[in-house]
Amino acid sequence: MEKELKMKELRVYAEEIRVKTLEVFSHLGFGHVGGAMSVVETVAVLYGSMMRYDPKNPAWPDRDKLVMSKGHAGPTLYATLAMKGFFPEAMLRELNQGGGRLPSHCDRNKTPGIDMTTGSLGQGISAAIGIALGDRMDGRDSMTYAILGDGELDEGQNWEGFMFANHYKLSNLVVFVDANGQQLDGYTKDVMDTDSISEKIKAFGWLTYDIDGHDIAQIYDAVAAAKAQNEKPTAIVLRTKKGHGCTFAEGILSNHHINFTAEQMEEALSHARAVLAEAKNM
Repeated sequence: MEKELKMKELRVYAEEIRVKTLEVFSHLGFGHVGGAMSVVETVAVLYGSMMRYDPKNPAWPDRDKLVMSKGHAGPTLYATLAMKGFFPEAMLRELNQGGGRLPSHCDRNKTPGIDMTTGSLGQGISAAIGIALGDRMDGRDSMTYAILGDGELDEGQNWEGFMFANHYKLSNLVVFVDANGQQLDGYTKDVMDTDSISEKIKAFGWLTYDIDGHDIAQIYDAVAAAKAQNEKPTAIVLRTKKGHGCTFAEGILSNHHINFTAEQMEEALSHARAVLAEAKNM
């Protein structure tokens, strides 16, 4: 019963993040909606249950760290950080504004709570590996998490990273692959087919899980299993839908960076708020 209540709490939290993220986009008329929506549940599990952090001290050395390698999903992370008190929610209006503190892609020098500047796809895993190795060398028991897109696996740097992390047995590292099957230029199977992602990473010696990336319980259980062992790094392949939960973005190919009308966003928010209300009443 305790776990059931926790899963409900996290489901509600995920839908609150989804609503808040759409609200962040709403005044712009454009944005990286697709990739932001597909990682909502993962971010909810991490910040709602699994990660150790202090919003009043974002640079706390012993915190757990998150590298949002697919930096264009920054709006979801921004919404979450604001909801957790890292900065005032009013600051969310600065998304994509010149001189603002919430750039299109994550920047650790501008936004409280962002642990690594990202956006050059393929490089996030190297940063996460360095953070995890550094924490271990410093004697910290911190975890490092990284969220990669399946499209960025086209970059060879990722595979060098998988080899390195296994060699050094970085059990304090958990990498999520947001396998939504789409990238900027089209479907991943057409641009560069990576086929069985989890099997490939497993061949590099990692503990791997291949799960429904919108299932709170599956994400929670996979992260818990990763934290419970100290032998190898963990990869969690998330089977997701790009644009999940956004009525005008889900299920279309051109949703990486998309323009939308006020009417479309109003409909999307109405739907998302209804889903949130349903989650609260379950």
